[in-house]
Amino acid sequence: MSTEAALPELAAVPWRERTSPATLARPGHWWPAYTIGHVIPFIAAAALLLPLNPISFPVAAACFAHAWIIPELYAFRGANVIRPRRRNGDQQGPERVAQGLLGDLLGHDERELQRETGLALERGALGTWLVGEAGALLVRPGGRRVHCYCVGVPDSELPPSDRIAHLLLALRTDESGFATVANHAFAGAPWRLRRRLAPEARRALDVARRRAAVE
Repeated sequence: MSTEAALPELAAVPWRERTSPATLARPGHWWPAYTIGHVIPFIAAAALLLPLNPISFPVAAACFAHAWIIPELYAFRGANVIRPRRRNGDQQGPERVAQGLLGDLLGHDERELQRETGLALERGALGTWLVGEAGALLVRPGGRRVHCYCVGVPDSELPPSDRIAHLLLALRTDESGFATVANHAFAGAPWRLRRRLAPEARRALDVARRRAAVE
């Protein structure tokens, strides 16, 4: 991938540091730490309440429920970036044309995966990407960490495959800039994200993890 060309959208976010393997390591650490910082107080409160007074069991149970729900909500937020968006009107005709054009950008295996899952697989310098119509997942080399990005195409009338093609071309033009412009929605273990994905997206994530594991 070329990083010589810079995306023009970078001008809209001059305060953001350009994404690199070093900058990705930070959210990879602070997202789990941030989650733990929210979860531990609820677990500690529940563990203290029960020995003090058994009658406090409902409150302790609520604390345990919060401790479980918070990480799930973060993972759900990450999974949302690749969920298919609602359609406006009949786009079957334009989508068929767009699907053919998108297929020309992909290799044989990647083309089949995209048709089955709605996600385009792309290997980059930062890791292995899964690009959807309104977001992307980045599986870091080794396959042990996944980053979720929310990013879209301004034209709301474009069919889904056209949206994916636009994002894929932007990613190929400037991978680092693409990750910089996109909004970081989640970073964490793939297994936590996988539970919140639709079955077809899980398959795509599994393929991406296998690719990333050999990088």
